[in-house]
Amino acid sequence: MGITKRKFGETKNGECVSAYLLKNANGMEAEMLDFGAILRVLKVPDKNGAFLDVVHGFDSVKGYEDHNDTYYGATIGRCGNRIAGAQFVLDGKTYPLDANDGKNNLHGGFAGYEHRMFTVREMQDNDTPSVCFSLHSPDMDQGFPGNLDFCITYQLTADNTLQLSYAAMSDQKTIINPTNHSYFNLNGHQSGTILDQEVMICADAFTWADAESIPTGELVSVEGTPMDFRSFHTIGERIDQEDTALKYGNGYDHNYCVNDTGKMKKIAALRSARSGILMEVESDLPGMQLYTGNFIKGNQTGKGGVCYPRRSGVCFETQYYPDAIHHPEFKQPVYAANETMRSTTRYHFSILS
Repeated sequence: MGITKRKFGETKNGECVSAYLLKNANGMEAEMLDFGAILRVLKVPDKNGAFLDVVHGFDSVKGYEDHNDTYYGATIGRCGNRIAGAQFVLDGKTYPLDANDGKNNLHGGFAGYEHRMFTVREMQDNDTPSVCFSLHSPDMDQGFPGNLDFCITYQLTADNTLQLSYAAMSDQKTIINPTNHSYFNLNGHQSGTILDQEVMICADAFTWADAESIPTGELVSVEGTPMDFRSFHTIGERIDQEDTALKYGNGYDHNYCVNDTGKMKKIAALRSARSGILMEVESDLPGMQLYTGNFIKGNQTGKGGVCYPRRSGVCFETQYYPDAIHHPEFKQPVYAANETMRSTTRYHFSILS
């Protein structure tokens, strides 16, 4: 129980990377890196009392550096998801960004937070161990205005919840929309696809997007579509149906308009009959991207020498809606100078009854 620190490796630039292991009284473990504030390991008990590592990752810093298109476990910033045309206008000024996803900007650009060295600002080694990773992002970093001080705190609670708390402040008006990009597989990261695992999402609608995954502004009801997860469905049940939204996303890669926005609430769940594990997701943000690993290439050697196949992990990326800056009807990820952005995401684990 508590916190253990160890050397994990070095970046290609010679920076020393450390791993921080949180462990609670139940034996649940979460390991994070100060490189990318990455969630590398998450061990939770299954129905037989064994502990399964349920997130994708790599055994070396080089693995994360070489495979920068997967974002395994990464903290994403300054703005998660896509910004159309790789630019935006704020108070009449146009800010160009990296076009790293076709002609659009994805997850902040080429120099995203996932490849930055974070500083450990604070650790709490007690019954609820936690570690806070901080990062200074200078004015015009990635093309975004304002000197930004950002931190993410990972906390492991006694009831087997991993809580992620984000806080950020800029000295100029700017966009702030961080998220976490962990790929979950409740049968263990090494167990193959997640197609037999079941998802539930508390959302009556999703943002319709074009073939480049850019929202059109239309909110579409999930009723009568394969996008409807208001009750549990296996991921593989409808993922390959003849459906325009699924065709555009190559499977599920869509932002859900979660119900009851503006407060902390349960927004989704994932469960596996094989392992008996239930994961419930809570957030205070208006959206969540469900992504089923459709673009995992199947040639990446992950932890323990495992080759992760396509659709071997599922992401629950809590967020403001994609491209919200171009849709004033969406809740905006825009914060005034010296205004603090805060958000919280929780992943709670239990055994199915």
